[in-house]
Amino acid sequence: MKLFSLRALFILVALAAVRVQAEEPAAIDIGSRLELFVDHYLIDKLDNVRLVLNRPRDEGVAIKFDKPWEGLFCGYCTVIKDGDLYRLYYRGRPEVGADGTPGEVYCYAESSDGIHWTKPELDLFEVRGHKTNNVILADAGPVTHNFCPMLDTRPGVPADQRFKAIGGTVTSGLMAWKSADGIHWKPLHDKPLLTTEVVPYKHMFDSQNLVFWSAAEEKYLCFFRVFEDGFRRISRAESDDFIHWTNQVLMEYRHNDSDAPIEHLYTNQTHPYYRAPHIYLAIAARFMPGRQVLTDEEALAINVNPKYFKDTSDAILMTSRGGNIYDRTFLSGYIRPAIGAQNWVSRTNYPALNVVQTGPTQMSVYLNQDYAQPTAHLRRYSMRLDGFASAQAGYEGGELLTKPFTFSGNRLSINFGTSAAGGIRFEIQDAHGKPIPGFTLADAREQIGNEIERIVQWEQGADVSSLAGKPIRIRAVLNDADLYSIRFTNQK
Repeated sequence: MKLFSLRALFILVALAAVRVQAEEPAAIDIGSRLELFVDHYLIDKLDNVRLVLNRPRDEGVAIKFDKPWEGLFCGYCTVIKDGDLYRLYYRGRPEVGADGTPGEVYCYAESSDGIHWTKPELDLFEVRGHKTNNVILADAGPVTHNFCPMLDTRPGVPADQRFKAIGGTVTSGLMAWKSADGIHWKPLHDKPLLTTEVVPYKHMFDSQNLVFWSAAEEKYLCFFRVFEDGFRRISRAESDDFIHWTNQVLMEYRHNDSDAPIEHLYTNQTHPYYRAPHIYLAIAARFMPGRQVLTDEEALAINVNPKYFKDTSDAILMTSRGGNIYDRTFLSGYIRPAIGAQNWVSRTNYPALNVVQTGPTQMSVYLNQDYAQPTAHLRRYSMRLDGFASAQAGYEGGELLTKPFTFSGNRLSINFGTSAAGGIRFEIQDAHGKPIPGFTLADAREQIGNEIERIVQWEQGADVSSLAGKPIRIRAVLNDADLYSIRFTNQK
């Protein structure tokens, strides 16, 4: 009888252990990664807190497209921060014409701060009677229609392939180029990387297509333009060696766990966020065909090409964490067209590829503006580091609760801002939502101020190393405050 009872007890204990294990919430491992509040990836519940889109600040003209070989139809810009040097690439095209015509060239500018730009005097190609200019690629159509460089960060990349680029249209396919210095370019491969034989779309590539090395996925990714059911869409492909591409898939859009509206996205500008490369940012050009704003008289007054004021466009923000899903947490415009008729023409407000840091607490994105007009230029917009979006509560206050996650490190660092009357307090809970002694809301020191990196403290201090590797939740109580990002770090 005693033996039976003992065995029954063991069985009950084992079953209870299995039940507890089954009920243990799955935990996301964030390690010491920076996590932005640009989506609901880490969020379980919001109570009187909402994710808001923080629109960048207009900083004015960065560079004018005013050279004889540049002109009205400059576009498809790429900005690359290469150490202390900022590199800008853009198409030069003074007259309207078919994609890939011989008159298209690719131009280059440099900056030491991402704010003030100069056009180097190069002697690589004679263009329109000018032997000295800032052209780095000419007589290479249709590649020069949408030439898009990248700085290859893959470990062990050959020195002569430190920079790579793709370009081309549906007739040529996407061709690959290489460069050691980002200025002198040569073909990398004698055959196109992607063609209509590989990708089943009649119309594609007629926009800025891009590639980058993904450290998160350990492969090259290509994001390129296609047409699907009459809409300009985005596809993704993968490669281990940059030459052979597989797993072509059409990107889908999600908004709050539902399908997002299908809109014309002319360019996608997807790239790893340099402070959190596991998050791909896409500051895309949203194109509204036939949505005419200007009258014929208004168009004539700004001297826009007559074929380029029947549509409008702006910039939107999407994110991806891999796979074929873009998260469209925010459906509204990220950068709206500015005041003035010149901002409401066709194919203006197209973002350049990549966000780059332009100050200790500032980063910048650039937009191609005044398209098809004599005043065509690239414009800079600034924002705080990580400041694309934030979890925000008003004066009345609110709470954010994360999903269970594990971390590595000994300090919790936050990027946040409050009003003088506002603040944020943090509580750490176990995976089931039970406050952990020493890290309860009653123990929390209120965080007041506006900083990129603030170490969170409780009455016992800031050390959270005892919780590293264990499933936890964070409960943040916000009053008139914004929380942009969090990261666990190792500090003394």
